[in-house]
Amino acid sequence: MNKIMEMANDLGQALGRTDEYQALSRAATAVGDDRELSALQTELEKLESDMVSDLQRGKEPEEEQRDRYEALARDLQSRPEFQRLIAAQTNFDKLLQKVNETISKGIQEGARGRIILPS
Repeated sequence: MNKIMEMANDLGQALGRTDEYQALSRAATAVGDDRELSALQTELEKLESDMVSDLQRGKEPEEEQRDRYEALARDLQSRPEFQRLIAAQTNFDKLLQKVNETISKGIQEGARGRIILPS
């Protein structure tokens, strides 16, 4: 088991050095450093939380709330910094999907083998 954890750690470190992760990290930092964008995200998250709470209590969110939410979401999505963050997250997610597919293939191949590795 220790060998597997060591290999997982090595994989994590390698992923952290990829261009995709570095781009995601830079984009997240840029969004976090933008006070206006951070305030917009916070307001949107608060409004979303309020609307979810209303729905959980069986109450339909007010039209004003829905309109405000849509306007904030449009504003956020139109920001170049946020678009870069979404693009970077999408690219990193694609990389992780490929890694997971490769791991799954390895698991299947390992399951067919008869060699038992020490843990």
